[in-house]
Amino acid sequence: MAEVIFDHVTRIYPGNDKPSVDDLNLDIKDGEFLVLVGPSGCGKSTTLRMLAGLEEVNKGRILIGDKDVTTMQPKDRDIAMVFQNYALYPHMTVADNMGFALKIAGTPKDEIRKRVEKAAEILDLTEFLDRKPKALSGGQRQRVAMGRAIVREPKVFLMDEPLSNLDAKLRVQTRTQIAALQRQLGVTTLYVTHDQTEALTMGDRIAVIKLGILQQVGAPTELYDRPANVFVAGFIGSPSMNINTHPVVDGKAKVGEDTIDLPKDAVAKLTPEDNNEIIVGFRPEDATLATPDDENAFSLKVVNVEDLGSDGYIYGNILSDDAVSDDHNAMMSDQNKLTTIRVNPRALPQVGDVVKIKINPAKMHLFAPSTELRIN
Repeated sequence: MAEVIFDHVTRIYPGNDKPSVDDLNLDIKDGEFLVLVGPSGCGKSTTLRMLAGLEEVNKGRILIGDKDVTTMQPKDRDIAMVFQNYALYPHMTVADNMGFALKIAGTPKDEIRKRVEKAAEILDLTEFLDRKPKALSGGQRQRVAMGRAIVREPKVFLMDEPLSNLDAKLRVQTRTQIAALQRQLGVTTLYVTHDQTEALTMGDRIAVIKLGILQQVGAPTELYDRPANVFVAGFIGSPSMNINTHPVVDGKAKVGEDTIDLPKDAVAKLTPEDNNEIIVGFRPEDATLATPDDENAFSLKVVNVEDLGSDGYIYGNILSDDAVSDDHNAMMSDQNKLTTIRVNPRALPQVGDVVKIKINPAKMHLFAPSTELRIN
């Protein structure tokens, strides 16, 4: 077991001016399952590859345990990787695939067999040990790739989007298995994914990265309940958070034709650079349908409804909200700039209705437009 430390680590690829990973400070605790998440091209795989020794570190250093491994060869780092593609040898049996790294290292045959059988038992692969990869399903092949990592008994597991080749149902099943397996083995794990549902369900902590810069690190609930900036707010959660920019008038946010109260201490943190505007975010489950007379409610024209049986969602446009900043919405929303509200599926409004919406003030997320940082 070992702690992993990224100490001011930077990676600039030849021919690039901008770093792919910029001044990364990250501490993965001994035995922790840390998920590194972000959109495609944000630097998460580069971070993983630097830890594996497959990419050069231009500045800073990487430590595994108390050993500086920055310039060490991959084979000397005591890590095991699981990739997106299973990379199994088609001519070898499952048992031979799982034990191949040990064989190369000169481990005695009986020790290899013992470790392979133990890993197969953990992964429910015992009955497949004598089969070739072509006789296995995608999920079983991925478990063989996991087994190959487990038998090496490394200090650190590195997993690079290992579920992205699986279908949706198998992904959920394998996700649960990997998380349970990591807790059982207690090996320090860095898991890279672009899927924030995977991140929320699997990790002890999540690190969100954007354009090579670490945005926030914390427990899943912390990132969901208190995102540090607009990017994290919009990235974590599905359906994603509703995020709009509104004018501030007399200490209130003007939402379309209506106004909603804002906390005085948050408004006090706005600066002249914010141009008398504020970014208001709220999750679909943190707003409710209101009566026409309710104060602090705004009007929404319903353009689509979804009845999922256990949940209902309405999607709509805030009425005559000319002040909404398109660039913020386009950047964050996966609902085509529509505001999303979760409602009782037995009380769904009709498409075309205008409804009043009230946000739970305790669950409102407020950000300064100039910095996009949280102010409440």
